[in-house]
Amino acid sequence: MGVHEELEIKIVKSGEQNRDVKFTAIGRVTTLSAEKLDSYLSEMIKPETGTIILNMADISLLTSAGIRVILKTFKESKKEGIKFFIEDPSTNVRNVLGLSALQQMLIK
Repeated sequence: MGVHEELEIKIVKSGEQNRDVKFTAIGRVTTLSAEKLDSYLSEMIKPETGTIILNMADISLLTSAGIRVILKTFKESKKEGIKFFIEDPSTNVRNVLGLSALQQMLIK
């Protein structure tokens, strides 16, 4: 991944009638790449989605821009009756979310 491609996102649909959507994010969520993450997650906030799962096991850096995207997705999902959570966060992600008091709310 080069400077412009610091975040890779893979989409895996699963669950009953593909109502659950799982994203695997790889790399760094910075000010530059947070927009890409936001775009992918925002596309899934629709009536036919039941759950959005964001696997962050391979995220080496999560900045405040990434936290904003995660919080925005959480709030919009909740408003639409969609479950949203982070799966298998890396140590760095867990530490950042812990510092921002979001760990309990977002990590499953």
